[in-house]
Amino acid sequence: MSETAIRHDFSAEPVSNVTGYRAFTAGSFRFSRDEYFATIEWPKGRHQMPVDAFLRALMRDIAWGFFYGTVNFDAVFGTTNLYGQVDMFAGRYNDSYRAAGLDWQERFEASELMPLFKEMISDWTNDGYDPFAAPQETDAPWGRKNGGNDAAVTRQRVTARRMVGLPGDTQPRTDESGYPVNRMFADVPQDAPLVEAEPGFEDQVCAYNLFAYLSRSDVTWNPSVCSVLEDSLYCPTTEEFILPIEHGNDRVEWFMQLSDEITWDVKDKETGKPRAKVTMRAGDIAAMPADIRHQGYSSKRSMLLVWENASNAIPEMIQRGEAPVTPVQF
Repeated sequence: MSETAIRHDFSAEPVSNVTGYRAFTAGSFRFSRDEYFATIEWPKGRHQMPVDAFLRALMRDIAWGFFYGTVNFDAVFGTTNLYGQVDMFAGRYNDSYRAAGLDWQERFEASELMPLFKEMISDWTNDGYDPFAAPQETDAPWGRKNGGNDAAVTRQRVTARRMVGLPGDTQPRTDESGYPVNRMFADVPQDAPLVEAEPGFEDQVCAYNLFAYLSRSDVTWNPSVCSVLEDSLYCPTTEEFILPIEHGNDRVEWFMQLSDEITWDVKDKETGKPRAKVTMRAGDIAAMPADIRHQGYSSKRSMLLVWENASNAIPEMIQRGEAPVTPVQF
């Protein structure tokens, strides 16, 4: 494996006369796309992904700010968040690539890599295609360059500063957001709970219909943040089709299945070897350990509550052996 000093060299090549797309370079990595595939090249190898899968993964990496831990676009390529810096890798978490000496990793300043990723997804997303949407809700990404869809790819992740419904939460109310109820949640009641706060506590006590709130989500696999208590974040989301990435945890992550069903493939974070298959139905709760990667499948749009401890101290505590990789020892 090659890990270099922090890289600062980025570039975008001229538009291709054949496909109409630009190619992009970050350090030793080069990214290009044609009518069907995204191609990633590095000094020791070359890898292709279907462009729809690449764009859906790239969109989440951008929207989540590189997220917690590792965002595996697939079994070969991805990024690891170092919270201010980012490792970009090919084959780093793949036994076969490492054994063959084909793995490669470079470190970047997050603030410098993110603009390149945003420029790439803007150039590579065609008119009518939305990498945030379920496949049935968007046009196809295939073909030569055809316009763009910046309105979709520049969506901001919805993040509350305190519980939704309280003054200063920064989020739109479910009855004022303007977002229509999703086609798969037409049966979700939209009524709101009645709150009768004691005088003087009106700005401290509230309640809202979380199911109604989620029924109006226009994106998939993109958690919003609906409550914040110090480092504790409640992040509900709606899921349909496939989680576009394999998320490699750097802390324990809690899931509560609110509706319908999701099947999770759980693998070893370092090697990618299968460790478990978990089927979660409404009411089920599971903890994803800090030493795994996971990818979910949801045949019908479902609702999932993800509980995160956002403290940046946790990964270092786990590496030092001061915190466990599982919440419970049996």
